[in-house]
Parts: sequence; structure tokens; C-alpha cells
Amino acid sequence: MTPEELELKIKETRGLLVYFKNEFCGPCVVLRPKVSDLVQSKFPKMAMVIVDSFENPSLAGKYNVFGNPTILVFFEEREYIRKSKYISMPELQGEIERYYNMVFIT
Repeated sequence: MTPEELELKIKETRGLLVYFKNEFCGPCVVLRPKVSDLVQSKFPKMAMVIVDSFENPSLAGKYNVFGNPTILVFFEEREYIRKSKYISMPELQGEIERYYNMVFIT
């Protein structure tokens, strides 16, 4: 994925979770299915994109991602949530839910 493709995805999608990972990161591999399940089950109107920071260092640099895993959550083209390294799933769910409800429910 190029920086331009990601920018377009952010612009075209009202709610987007971008998951930065690399294959050398154990927590990235374990957390990814949990985050994917969370988005699919609790936030079905959102999209999720997975970016490999090792394969796409320009994307990681553009979004100031310096560690993996890193999660960026965009609503209506604006970044509202940024989580890195040690990510609590209940905390992430609560934060997404707040913005999700404002954008999609009201």
C-alpha cells in the first residue's frame, strides 16, 4: 500500500482502523486477530487496513509510527485514537465506541 492509497482510503471511509505491524513482532501477530474480530463484531460500519511497517517504512514514517503494533483510528478523515505497543482491548473498544456512536449512530 502506498501513502497515496492509504490517504485515499482515509478520505473515502467514514471510520477506519489502521493496524501497523511487522512479522518479527510477536504481540503484533497475537493482537491482530483480536482487533480484527473487534472491528467486525462491534463496529461493522468501520473498515480495517493492515500495514506492514517493515515492508512500508514510508507509511510508518508518514504517520509517525515508531513501534509495533500501532493502531490509528480515523473518523471522517481525522485521527482520533493512537495506541502503541501494549494495547488493552477493553480500553480500545471503549474509545472506539465513543467516536463510532457519534459518527454512525447519532
